[in-house]
Amino acid sequence: MSGLVTGDAVVLGLQPARLPSRALAVLIDLVAVWAAYLLITLGLAVATASLDEAAVMAVSVASFLLVLVGAPIAVETLSHGRSLGKLACGLRVVRDDGGPIRFRHALVRGAMGVVEIMMTFGVVALVASLVSERGRRLGDVFAGTLVVRERIPAARVLAVPPPPWLVGRFTGVDLSAVPEALWLEVRQYLTRARELDPVVGRRLAERLADELVARTGTPPPAGVPADAFLAGMVAERQARDARRAFAPAGAGAVPGAVPPAPVPAASVVDPPVSPVPPVSPAPPVVASPAASPVAAPPVVAPPVGGASVEPGARATGFAPPA
Repeated sequence: MSGLVTGDAVVLGLQPARLPSRALAVLIDLVAVWAAYLLITLGLAVATASLDEAAVMAVSVASFLLVLVGAPIAVETLSHGRSLGKLACGLRVVRDDGGPIRFRHALVRGAMGVVEIMMTFGVVALVASLVSERGRRLGDVFAGTLVVRERIPAARVLAVPPPPWLVGRFTGVDLSAVPEALWLEVRQYLTRARELDPVVGRRLAERLADELVARTGTPPPAGVPADAFLAGMVAERQARDARRAFAPAGAGAVPGAVPPAPVPAASVVDPPVSPVPPVSPAPPVVASPAASPVAAPPVVAPPVGGASVEPGARATGFAPPA
């Protein structure tokens, strides 16, 4: 790990890339760039077949500078230090202070790369990387950059634990006046305390402890350092939050159980009445000619005086006088 220190006095644990991974990344970049250059050259040769020799030479030089020199510079600038080969190998180009590179850094690295990689077949870059303590070639030295590894296992961050004899010491302290922003700042300090410079970390802990004392009115016990006092206060705050979260809601209540929904009083007093569905009127029946019944023959009144009626005679309802 390199010992780079930022303006916040935080030591950056950057792991410089080793020579085999850097050589593999350069090889991938060269294969991609030369393949693109050959394709573009063939296309330009067909397009400039009717031009004279001077024009063809000018187009060739321009394509060489734009593809082999300008393309890697543009890719590293736009991707903040990750070319195709570096992306495949998990590498990145950063500044000496750990920040992302800009156009001027990529320009110096690309210009020096033409000399120490393409013109000397990588011999100068190989020797410079072997001599350098952090494996930097001449382009990195002049540009002020460094190739580091990105795919490294994340280190486990350990916060400052409170002393065992200090746990439960601040049970009666009123923490309601401490804002959330101050708690967040204290937790961030405890998380990064091991990464800070000792002098800067002590001053920051004393400032945060003074703010907590001003908010709570409880000074730290005699002989207790500021970082231990902060850890004890944070532990007390977390213990109170845990007790509040897992406290039972009432007597006999099961933690985490969902209370039943309240039942309205009207549903307890009055019996449930099922609604009567509305009666829809019956649809009208339309009689079809095929289903209509046969009309009954008219009833013939018996003749007066016992006169007989001939069969087949049509009844008129008229009775002759006697």
